[in-house]
Amino acid sequence: MAEITLILGGARSGKSRLAVELATRLPGPALFVATAQAGDAEMAERIAKHREARPPGWRTMESPLGLGARLAQEQGEARAVVIDCLSFLVANALGEGDPGSLARVQEEMDSLLTTLERSSAHFLVVSNEVGLGLVPPYPLGRAYRDALGAANQRLAQRAHRVILTVAGIPMTIKGPPLP
Repeated sequence: MAEITLILGGARSGKSRLAVELATRLPGPALFVATAQAGDAEMAERIAKHREARPPGWRTMESPLGLGARLAQEQGEARAVVIDCLSFLVANALGEGDPGSLARVQEEMDSLLTTLERSSAHFLVVSNEVGLGLVPPYPLGRAYRDALGAANQRLAQRAHRVILTVAGIPMTIKGPPLP
């Protein structure tokens, strides 16, 4: 089974930077898995900045949906896999909140966890911690918060290490401390 490190935190807390830094310390080829989609110019700029921050030689796989199946097929020889981020995967599966959306989120998580269990790589999974903020005032926002919270909990249960980042400072809340 894969070694899983879940890195949680708020927006701009240093999650992605930490995941990349930790992955560079691991032996073997690295794979960066991007789940975001550029829906507007601001998001396209954020994606471009994330691409620039990746070390040269890393392979990138973009997978806004169907992540578990894609990883099973395309992980290849990668020994360190950064998934950035679970938050967008859940948002993509949730879509506009149609009646089947929660089932799609569950299917995404089931498939991802099955793939992780069958791998021997080290996965560093980035996700937003959305349970510390205000309750969203609209139904889709609440459904997203609840779905991502449940996904984070499922992954945290299987993870060997869970790290919470606040203002760029990583705090290990499960598993061995960072070296």
